[in-house]
Amino acid sequence: MQTIKPIKSSSYKTNMSEKLTSAEMGKLWVTYMGNSMAKCILRYYLQYVEDKDIKTLVENALQLAEEFIKETKNIFQKESFPIPIGFTEEDINLEAPRLFQDEFYVHYLKYMAKAGMSIYSVGLPMLYRTDVKEFFTYCMNSTIELLDQIKDILMSKGLIMKPPLIPVPEKVEFIEDHFLNGYFGDVRPLHALEIAHFYDNIENNVTSKALIMAFAQVAKDEKIRKLFEKGRDMTTQNIENYMQKLHDENLPTPTFLDDLVSTSTESPFSDKLMLYHKMDMFSMKIRAFGNSLAVNGRHDIGAVYTKSLSKIGIFVEEAATIMIEKGWMEKIPSAVNREKLAEE
Repeated sequence: MQTIKPIKSSSYKTNMSEKLTSAEMGKLWVTYMGNSMAKCILRYYLQYVEDKDIKTLVENALQLAEEFIKETKNIFQKESFPIPIGFTEEDINLEAPRLFQDEFYVHYLKYMAKAGMSIYSVGLPMLYRTDVKEFFTYCMNSTIELLDQIKDILMSKGLIMKPPLIPVPEKVEFIEDHFLNGYFGDVRPLHALEIAHFYDNIENNVTSKALIMAFAQVAKDEKIRKLFEKGRDMTTQNIENYMQKLHDENLPTPTFLDDLVSTSTESPFSDKLMLYHKMDMFSMKIRAFGNSLAVNGRHDIGAVYTKSLSKIGIFVEEAATIMIEKGWMEKIPSAVNREKLAEE
């Protein structure tokens, strides 16, 4: 396969001495925060992993998180940009008992790799400064490589099934007027992209449900624990709704991972880390549901995702409110408040 023809050009606009744009600042900031959190979680996972292949996988993921943190910090330091606090030794308890089985780590890493790729892929078209662009390209390529390792382990160890199979079309067909029907009249079967997104959302949510169930089990703050329980129940309902849509078409679905959570009630992570993590994961779900709605063509499916979006938006807002109340929410770089300047 031939690559596209190169274009020889040079411009001060891509010089590394150029100031960071808002897009570059924002994407670097969220990359630093996410990987400082991932570093804490993966260090704990390594305390309790028996399968040598899965251990290598976790080690690889931890190495990438550390590399991404280091490079982000280097770029920030060039700009005299204050390094975010993120998550530190205070947010992890390596003495805590085992909370998850080895298999969960692989599912978790797949979910987090997809979340990382979402950040990098959305960011790349908006990045112009050479060092930032090259860094995010490296992040994207490294995460793709890690994801390939994750999928190899999932398949070789029989930990997951592939998305459902459907027949190859016999001929080219065109959409008929009942294509959008979902509740009444002639309702067509799900098409390939609708199936793919239901599968992906189920896969993401069974991982998310097991994680928030574990967090609810070990959270110290009563208000945070109750929010986690609310998120757990909401996620369970969403999973069941998505599964039902596939079962209605006699298609298989991924299974729950709840049995991979131990009975430990001693938390390996701070409430701050766990709350930020679930707020972040639920925010990612909003993007995933948006992608699902974009390829959907049936009214009933649209209603399912719209309902999920509404509930998840409320959860994220409640989590953010608690983060702010406790003084845990770091402020992302923002534009100048000109009105406030005028008052001064």
